Amino acid sequence: MDTFSSYHPVVNMTYFMLVIGFTMMLMHPVCLVLSLICAISYAIYLKGKSAVRFNILYMIPILLITALINPAFSHQGATILTYLPGGNPLTLESILYGVASAILLICTIAWFSSFNKVMTSDKFVYLFGRIIPSLSLVLSMSLRFVPRFVAQVKVISNAQRCIGRDIHSGGVIKMIKHGTKTISILVTWALENAIDTADSMKSRGYGLPGRTSFSIYQFDRRDKVAMTALMLEGIIIISAIISKQFSFTFYPFITNMHFSFLQIILFFVYFVLCATPILINVKEDVKWRKLRTKPLLSKT
Repeated sequence: MDTFSSYHPVVNMTYFMLVIGFTMMLMHPVCLVLSLICAISYAIYLKGKSAVRFNILYMIPILLITALINPAFSHQGATILTYLPGGNPLTLESILYGVASAILLICTIAWFSSFNKVMTSDKFVYLFGRIIPSLSLVLSMSLRFVPRFVAQVKVISNAQRCIGRDIHSGGVIKMIKHGTKTISILVTWALENAIDTADSMKSRGYGLPGRTSFSIYQFDRRDKVAMTALMLEGIIIISAIISKQFSFTFYPFITNMHFSFLQIILFFVYFVLCATPILINVKEDVKWRKLRTKPLLSKT
């Protein structure tokens, strides 16, 4: 169970805004590596084997393709390794910048996958329901219906397979015909589900003035401590960005990485920020194991 997901939605949203924003802003190799390790570790903690499979099947090809695209089109840099068949130089700087861009893209995808898992539709409605009710409703319904659509496609495909309409067998024409039938059933189900949702919202008084909403979220002491820590870490990292402590250039020369004591501290703060959910979960797991083993130790 993910303990960080049980925190207040404001804490969850603040964390993801900080970590995704800093990941997209900072191109320093150390920051990219720290963000990559924490993003993949948290995704694996949330989704288990499916996250490992996703990283192997999709993330690695994305990494390779993105890393190869930049040196193929960008020929900047002073360190020329060789010349391509077209006569353009292949530089070390363009290769490393392509690898850094690929890692940044993978980190962003991994963080957003965790964001989609933690920030459920009810959290969206709680955060933005009063400020922008229409947009929050659309976002929450979109996040809710996408996994439902995927699950419904599997149900329809299994049912069609049982009556001999498998979309993965037969000729091309049969596959197209069976796929069209599956899509038609899915669209019909979606329209019926939309009508049911509209009727349910109308019967519950959606849009009426003075209508209140139920919420199970309370900002307790645990949330205050986490929010204070996130804000302090965010302020420290923003100050480091303004003072160019995380600055790193690839063109025309790669910056020589000489770490000062201050930079090491700032990198540690950035790591703590990225690893906040993992640290919280590890702490709770250790606490839970101690509670489970304590009665056994007392009996012996």
